[in-house]
Amino acid sequence: MALMRRQSLVKFDAPLCETIVETPKPQGREVLVRVERCGLCHSDLHIQDGYADLGGGKRLDTTKGMTLPFTLGHEIAGVVAEVGPDAPAELIGRNTAVFPWIGCGQCRDCLNDDENLCVRNRFLGVAIDGGFASHVLVPDAKYLLDYDPLPINQAATLMCSGATAYGALKRLVDRKRQRNLLLIGLGGVGMMGLSLAKAMFKQDISVADINPAARQAALNNGAATAYDPTEPDLVKRIMKETGGFDAIVDFAGSDKSMGFATGVVARGGKIVVSGLMGGSFSMPMVNWIYKRMSIEGFMTGTLAEAKELLELARAGTIKPTPMQEQPMAEVQKWIDELRAGHVVGRIVLTN
Repeated sequence: MALMRRQSLVKFDAPLCETIVETPKPQGREVLVRVERCGLCHSDLHIQDGYADLGGGKRLDTTKGMTLPFTLGHEIAGVVAEVGPDAPAELIGRNTAVFPWIGCGQCRDCLNDDENLCVRNRFLGVAIDGGFASHVLVPDAKYLLDYDPLPINQAATLMCSGATAYGALKRLVDRKRQRNLLLIGLGGVGMMGLSLAKAMFKQDISVADINPAARQAALNNGAATAYDPTEPDLVKRIMKETGGFDAIVDFAGSDKSMGFATGVVARGGKIVVSGLMGGSFSMPMVNWIYKRMSIEGFMTGTLAEAKELLELARAGTIKPTPMQEQPMAEVQKWIDELRAGHVVGRIVLTN
């Protein structure tokens, strides 16, 4: 009997523990992938907590429908180990990145190729067991993406931080006014966003983060200007010097980051929010209308967008973001480090 090791969530708001179970055998069109790399994402922390912060002491319970023990991890790359009887046998042994934002396949969103919007989704590491394990069971071979000749670490992180940053930035590309762009929050997704923005936009890219090390890392990786949002009177200075930003992506998604974003957005500008730090956001309706601003929420991309992103990466126009490899067995240590704000760049877990 073949066994698989998992770093499992056995209790919400508690450390992950190693569990050992029988390796699943793929059925139908399912594919079993031997995990070689799995990125650690900030959203893994929220899933471990079991709630999302709604602000004002309120919480959104995210534990419903989840059966413990549960395996987190959704930025997966590995090798096809076994396939079900209805999946192509020639896939065995192939290097693959795994698209994790898998829908039910039957609702109107899935039929419209918007599986990332599916309410009855099967997101790997979010709704069904993910990649903090020796193996992961993928519902269909169509979610396996060839990443050669990209480095495996880059391929894995493109599946979430890459897809999220790409999708958020893509929603700003076709706007008529493209004078300037600001990225707020320079965690893993924000740093990926900086790399992508340099390939997708012609203008200089500005960034903002409260962490001096993150600001310096962004400047080292091509940002033209780095702002500290806690600087006194910064909003007034930005509006005086630039007139505000036409396009903003908030990769933090907190009440403070959104307060800053709406303060420095230009008239007629657009803010895309993709961070999940939480809290509550409000602003006077008059201000919203006077500024003619647009605000759009965004989380994860489509399978088609993931393929677009891989092609962009293959073209060599995306500079890989800072990454460090750590053993899969130490994932809880690095969750703690990420939670404490001690990680700049990305942590990729290895088997």
